[in-house]
Amino acid sequence: MEELTHQEYGANQIQVLEGLEAVRRRPGMYIGSTSSKGLHHLVYEVVDNSIDEALAGHCDSIKVIIHNGNTITVEDNGRGIPVDIQPQMGRPAVEVVLTILHAGGKFGGDGYKVSGGLHGVGVSVVNALSEWLEVEVKRNGSVYHQRYERGKPVKDLSVIGKAENTGTKISFKPDTEIFEEIVYEFGILGQRLRELSFLNRGVKITLIDEREGQEQEKVYQHEGGIIDFVKDLNKNKDVLHPKPVYFSGEKDDVEAEVSLQYNDSYSENIFSFCNNINTQEGGTHEAGFKTAMTRVINDYARKHNILKENESNLSGEDIREGMTCIISVKVKEPQFEGQTKTKLGNSEVRGIVDAVVFEGMGTFLEENPSVGKKIIEKSVNAARAREAARKARELTRRKSALESTTLPGKLADCSVNDPAMSELYLVEGDSAGGSAKQGRDRRFQAILPLRGKILNVEKSRLDKVLGNEEIRTMITAMGAGISDDFDISKARYHKLIIMTDADVDGAHIRTLLLTFFYRYMKPLVENGYVYIAQPPLYLVKKNKQEHYIYNDNELEKLLNQIGREGLNIQRYKGLGEMNPDQLWDTTMNPENRTILQVSLEDVIQADEIFTMLMGDKVEPRREFIESNAKLVRNLDV
Repeated sequence: MEELTHQEYGANQIQVLEGLEAVRRRPGMYIGSTSSKGLHHLVYEVVDNSIDEALAGHCDSIKVIIHNGNTITVEDNGRGIPVDIQPQMGRPAVEVVLTILHAGGKFGGDGYKVSGGLHGVGVSVVNALSEWLEVEVKRNGSVYHQRYERGKPVKDLSVIGKAENTGTKISFKPDTEIFEEIVYEFGILGQRLRELSFLNRGVKITLIDEREGQEQEKVYQHEGGIIDFVKDLNKNKDVLHPKPVYFSGEKDDVEAEVSLQYNDSYSENIFSFCNNINTQEGGTHEAGFKTAMTRVINDYARKHNILKENESNLSGEDIREGMTCIISVKVKEPQFEGQTKTKLGNSEVRGIVDAVVFEGMGTFLEENPSVGKKIIEKSVNAARAREAARKARELTRRKSALESTTLPGKLADCSVNDPAMSELYLVEGDSAGGSAKQGRDRRFQAILPLRGKILNVEKSRLDKVLGNEEIRTMITAMGAGISDDFDISKARYHKLIIMTDADVDGAHIRTLLLTFFYRYMKPLVENGYVYIAQPPLYLVKKNKQEHYIYNDNELEKLLNQIGREGLNIQRYKGLGEMNPDQLWDTTMNPENRTILQVSLEDVIQADEIFTMLMGDKVEPRREFIESNAKLVRNLDV
C-alpha cells in the first residue's frame, strides 16, 4: 500500500480558538475590516452599550473623548455594568461581559427590552482588539476598576474609591498589531454620534478632541428627536410645508415612529433604522411605510375629488417624489438579512408600521387640507413627468449588451466582452478624448468623450435628464438602464473612470457626473464601480530624465532631491496637452496609474453634500466653500 506522505486529517488538527483569540485571528469577521472603518467601529460598539442604557431609560448623558495618541474614552451615567459574581462563570459580571463573546444583558433576561448591538459581540471585541482596555464602574456607592491587555485581565476587579452616582467608563487603545493605521477622524465619529442623538430624543452626546492642535468639542442633543433629523436633512432645500409630520405607535413589543416632510426636489430620501442601526437595504418597516403612504394619499385624493374617477391611481414613486423621511423602529428580537446584514426581516413589523402610518398620515391630511393639496399636486406632476420619462427612456434602451450597433457613435468600445475586465473612461473634451483613444489599450479600455458640462440633475426631473444628449449617451454606453429600471447585472463595464482636467471646470464636470451617478445609478457607486482618474499636474525634465508629478508636495520633494538648476517644468492645464503615450503612461496604464475609488460610506452625508453643492440654495454652498477653502490644493483660478 502506498505510504501517506501528507499528514492525516484528524481531530488533533482541528483548532479550537478559545474566547477572544478567534477575534484577534479574524478581526474582519467581527468589525468589518482593520482599516479606518473598523477602527471607528470600535468606538460605536462601546457607545452602543451606553445607548442601550438610554433606550432602557437609565442614561441621558454620554461622553466620547479622543486623547493624545488616539486612545478613546467612552463614559455614561447609566446603571453601570453589574460587578457581582456571575454564577455560571464564577467571575464578576463586568469581566464576563468584557472577555466572553455573546455575553451580556441582551440575550434573553430582563436586562434590556431592546438593544442596538447588531450581533451582540460588542465590547468584548473592542477588548480583544485593544493593546489595553480599562473599565471603571460606578455602582453600589463604589468605583470599581479593572485593566485588560489584548483581551486578558491583568488583575482582578478592585474598588478604587467611592461614588455618589452610577455609570460606566471604558478607555482603550486600539492594537497596532491589528490596525493598519490608528488615527481617529473627529468628523466620522461626529456624524454617527449626531445620528444617534436624533434617534434617541433628549440624550446628550458630547464629543471631545484633546489631541494637540486639534482641540475641539461638540455637543449633540435633540429634544425633537427624528423631527429635528428631518428638519436637518431638509435644511438646504425649499420645503412644501414648514413643520415635519410626525406619528408614532406601539404594538406587540414593537415601537414605531415616523417623521416626514416634502421639499421641491425630485428625489426621495427615506432613511430607516431599527434599534438605531441604519437599515440601508430597507426591509419590512420600509415596505409597510410605502404601502400605507400610497394607500392613504390615493384615498384622500379620491375622497376630496382631486383625482377624478377616470384618472388612474398615483404610484408610490410619484407620491414619494421630494419626500424626506425617517422611519425608526425598536424591535425586541430583530432579524437582519441582506448582503450586509442591514435589511430588517421581521414580518410582524410591516403591519405595525403600515397601521401607524395610515392612521397618522390620514389624520394629518384631514387636519391640514392645504398641505394635502400641495402634496397631491406635486405627485400628479411627478406622474406626468414619469410618463414623459418613460417615453424618453425607450429611446435609450438597448435590446442587449451585445448589440453594439445601438452603441453611441462617439464611443470607442473595447474588444473584450467580459464586463468585469472592461473599463469605460468618461473624458472631458474631444481633444483629450482623441489622445485617450490613441493611447488606450483597446482590448479592455473604452473611451467616451463628453462635450462640455452635462445637465445638473439635482435641479431636474427624470424626463428632462433623459432629454440631455450627453446623459443619454452615457446611459446607452453603460447598458444598465436608469433610475428604478437600473440593473447593475447588465452593466457593460465594471470600472467607470471619470477623467477630467485638474482645474475648476474639470472639478465641476466631475461633480456633475458624480451627482448623476449618485441620483440615478446609485448601485454603481455602492458597488465600487466608479473611479476618478488622477492625471499628473507637472512634467519635470532634467538632463534626459522625466518625472511626472501629481501634486505640489511631490514637486517640492522632487526639487529638493534633484536640485533646482537646469530644470524644465511643464504645468499641464488640461488632458489635451498630453500626447497619447504620456496619457497612457501616467493616467491609463494599470501598472502605473493612480485611480481613486468612489465609496459610499455614509448615505445621509452624501445626500447632504450633493444637495449643498448642486442644489438651488446659494448660502449653504458659500458657507461650505468658505469653511473648506483652507483644505483646497492645486486650484486654478
